[in-house]
Amino acid sequence: MATTEGLDRWFTHGGSTLEPGPGGTLVFRYQDWGTEKFTGEMAGEVVEHRRPDTFVFRWPVDSGGYMTTVRIAFEPHAEGTLVRLVEGEYESGDVGLQDMLNRASGWAQALTLMKFWVEHGVTY
Repeated sequence: MATTEGLDRWFTHGGSTLEPGPGGTLVFRYQDWGTEKFTGEMAGEVVEHRRPDTFVFRWPVDSGGYMTTVRIAFEPHAEGTLVRLVEGEYESGDVGLQDMLNRASGWAQALTLMKFWVEHGVTY
């Protein structure tokens, strides 16, 4: 999931790059992504990358004024795998609320795409 190839299967679409160690850089690249056909990239920093169960990174919010931290954990479960995703450190106020709402809808889409890729081999 948290490899350059894996990211392009469920989260990005355009040749993302990832240096997996703490302090490593990552660049999420998107080409005609989603219903809005977004094209662009977002750079961040790897905080923790412990395959196969943990991926933590920092990246800029949509407003561009600050960064948040994302923790994705994969836990074995009797019926498959439980994915826990937490993103935090949003600013207070209207801008922070809008950033949080943008990410909530984005993560809903991305996690659904992850599920289809893992269970059915379907990519975006």
